[in-house]
Amino acid sequence: MNKKKAVFLDRDGTIVVHEPYLSSPDQLKLLPNAAEGIRLFRESGYLVIVITNQSGIARGFFDEERLVLIHKKLMRMLKEEGITIDDIYYCPHHTEGVIEQYALDCDCRKPKPKMLLNAAKQHNIDLTQSLMIGDSEVDMLAGKNAGCTSILIRNGCTDSINTPSITGMEDYVVKDLLEAARLFIR
Repeated sequence: MNKKKAVFLDRDGTIVVHEPYLSSPDQLKLLPNAAEGIRLFRESGYLVIVITNQSGIARGFFDEERLVLIHKKLMRMLKEEGITIDDIYYCPHHTEGVIEQYALDCDCRKPKPKMLLNAAKQHNIDLTQSLMIGDSEVDMLAGKNAGCTSILIRNGCTDSINTPSITGMEDYVVKDLLEAARLFIR
């Protein structure tokens, strides 16, 4: 069976407006052009998978049940735009967590690639043909560590293609998901 290509997306600052430790579905706001970018990737045959660190669980700001509600609302918001995503992977851990079962140094927290590797195994993905898109150095490193092309979203930047690297780990710098999609979909 042929392996698929995927676009792995960080959640906060990539799909939705970054809110520190977003803990309520009511805080979700799609970023401009995020839905359209995801639509272009889907139409071009990419699986769309969210890869997100959620240390707010380990830190006691919210629990996994709350995170499930947040992700259900995100799926509904995207569905209202006519878009589906294929899966969501999250890491609830952090070494400085106050919830004992989550206060650990795990293999899944970005920049470690375990969430991407698990997704690749579960969904039959060719990581070398896949993209990791996010707004931070840990996203870029996670993509690199998994063997993906890494694309940095530089929020608020107007001339993003000609902007110098800020992490040194990304392959491309774009202003949003739509610009990323247009870069890879000819």
